[in-house]
Amino acid sequence: MTITAASPADLANHLGAKATGAWVEVDQGRIDAFADATGDHQWIHTDPARAAAGPFGGPIAHGYLTLSLLPGLLQGLIVIEGLAMSVNYGLDRLRFLQPVPAASRVRAAVELAAADAVPKGVRAAYDVAVEIEGAAKPALVARTLTLYVPA
Repeated sequence: MTITAASPADLANHLGAKATGAWVEVDQGRIDAFADATGDHQWIHTDPARAAAGPFGGPIAHGYLTLSLLPGLLQGLIVIEGLAMSVNYGLDRLRFLQPVPAASRVRAAVELAAADAVPKGVRAAYDVAVEIEGAAKPALVARTLTLYVPA
């Protein structure tokens, strides 16, 4: 399932369109690599033995690691033809609702919320949830913004 538009301008015709991606594992190796890249080696992320006795019952992914997975989780879910480029424009809202335990799987569920013409193209807003397999609540919810520049 994808959100597909023939051009950036056509995106406005698809408001409310939804797509859900494939599951991706967030293993301890990925968590440790993120800790190395960011310098955030807090024990709740990187010390499985200590984290097992901690508040989450085991190591958890960094919230910002979960957020950083969005480009990959959204890959292929949104297809816009006739683009020169797309640019991450930022976030309007972001909430971390629950932690992602190490070795769990996550996926993105996305809905096109807005598509507004701007001088350089179309700025789209997407409501995104990063779901955790088997969990009642998502790990995070965000409104992401993307600028689509036509070819």
